[in-house]
Amino acid sequence: MRLRGSLAVAAVPLLLAAVACAPASDGGSTTAADTSGGSPSADQCATDSLPVRTPGQLTVGTDSPAYEPWFSGNDPTNGKGYESAVAYAVAEQLGFSKDQVTWVKVPFNKSYAPGPKDFDFDINQISITPARAKVVDFSDGYYQAAQAVIALKGTAGAEASSLSDLKGLKLGAQTGTTSLTAIRDVIQPDSDPAVFEDTNAAKSALENGQVDAILADLPTAFYISAVEIPKSTIIGQFQPETGQQEEFGMLFEKGSELVPCVNAALGALRDDGTLAQIEQQWLSDVVDVPTLQ
Repeated sequence: MRLRGSLAVAAVPLLLAAVACAPASDGGSTTAADTSGGSPSADQCATDSLPVRTPGQLTVGTDSPAYEPWFSGNDPTNGKGYESAVAYAVAEQLGFSKDQVTWVKVPFNKSYAPGPKDFDFDINQISITPARAKVVDFSDGYYQAAQAVIALKGTAGAEASSLSDLKGLKLGAQTGTTSLTAIRDVIQPDSDPAVFEDTNAAKSALENGQVDAILADLPTAFYISAVEIPKSTIIGQFQPETGQQEEFGMLFEKGSELVPCVNAALGALRDDGTLAQIEQQWLSDVVDVPTLQ
């Protein structure tokens, strides 16, 4: 789940880290699978030639609820929030106007399941992993991710200052996320983690004292602690796999010929500074969050 520059919600500006983390229950390297087959030709990526599900329309998937700061107001169609803005920027780069973009609801765990898809690509803080890349394709990464640990102020969870301090705590995370994988594979707590259907359930469990801490990607953690649960605090962040940067990628049906064109669009947006501007607006510059060792 995962913010930039300044995010104003309920008049609260948020500064978020340039690295954050997200949903994925499988481990492994976060390097995108090589699905591009080299640079596409101009003709291949001409709007009328794009291999989309519906001619003249780009179908984009994401989950519901669609959480801040990735989306705003649980409405992916408004172009607000980091991932909504990125999706529309890619669509425009591909030659689609805003009214030619259609959104469909795709539960997170279903997005990377094998089989046909009812979208051209899905954007939902989906971490690129080798296990997933066996059955779906990914674009190049559009956001670098890190895990964050959230606890209520004044509780045992808030006193933790290292990964080893977390082992004796009751931890929780959304099902199917890299946050849950990080608990199991990196922290390896003494008791099984609590598994929640979505972030809202995890937040409720934290507030009700059912867990000592929950894990989420860093931008999402900033939003939770600054806006949704002000009595909570981010005790630290960490990378799930030493020496490897976790990234979010757009997800495609396996074998999709649209991947190289989306990668070309992302490359153009990165080169002209658009991605950086979107990140600055909806996520953050740099925030001093302790790194848990």
